[in-house]
Amino acid sequence: MKTIAGIRFRTGGKVYFFDPGEHDLKRGGHVIVETARGVEYGTVVGDVRQIEDDKFTQPLKPIIRIATPEDDAIDEENREKEKLAIPIAKERIRARGLDMKLIDVEYTFDRNKVVFYFTADGRVDFRELVKDLASQFRTRIELRQIGVRDATKLLGGLGSCGRVLCCHSYMSDFIPVSIKMAKEQGLSLNPGKISGMCGRLMCCLQYEADTYAYLNRRLPRIGDEVTTPSGATGTVQSVDVLHQKVQVIVDVNDEKEMEEYPVDELKFTRRSHGGKKDNKNQEKLSKEELQELKKLENPED
Repeated sequence: MKTIAGIRFRTGGKVYFFDPGEHDLKRGGHVIVETARGVEYGTVVGDVRQIEDDKFTQPLKPIIRIATPEDDAIDEENREKEKLAIPIAKERIRARGLDMKLIDVEYTFDRNKVVFYFTADGRVDFRELVKDLASQFRTRIELRQIGVRDATKLLGGLGSCGRVLCCHSYMSDFIPVSIKMAKEQGLSLNPGKISGMCGRLMCCLQYEADTYAYLNRRLPRIGDEVTTPSGATGTVQSVDVLHQKVQVIVDVNDEKEMEEYPVDELKFTRRSHGGKKDNKNQEKLSKEELQELKKLENPED
């Protein structure tokens, strides 16, 4: 078994694992570690734990030390320098007439390099911009193009739920999200209602996807014939996925009436995993609308 500690270097950033050694680490504390970029200042994001050896094929790098007050002061100064670097970089971008949007600036802990994150619709020739920034900041410069989801992850904000964006607050990696998940949950296929601040499908569509998929498999389709507890045959009009109830149209004394039953009281042939797609209860969309929706689930990053 290996002992590991999860370390994050930026808010909402990816969690990397290190060997805690003999250090007494606490969640939320700060440490100094060595990474591929050099010495970095990170935050402990979880409790130290043990994991099987085969989970990591390469040896873990050790944590150098718990951050000192001097380290905290350096990190705070770096954050201030990043704020000052943003308007300078934006001015040089405008001066060069480059079609790019600066998102964030990051100093490495040892100030050996400054990373500028930006978005752009296509490839950007920023060689002259790098020269401008290198002469201004007197250090190594890296310009990194990112996608719209990564940009939103860096900037943060509040979602339609009123909470801080999941990608900015705790998500280390993006999860695949598809239109099928919205359909399974009976949501409106209006891009404005199922898209996040990044313009892509909301990550939270995935959270209950497995539950809805399981519950939907227990229900009949709209238009299916079912047998009620009294032995009558009826046609499914609508389903309540969460409450597992079915509204059925049945013939009573030569008149059609709507009755609601728990799904366990009905008899019908249950759907299988490989069954045909059910489109009867889905919104009718044009070809153009379907194409726009598909763009939401295919982020470039």
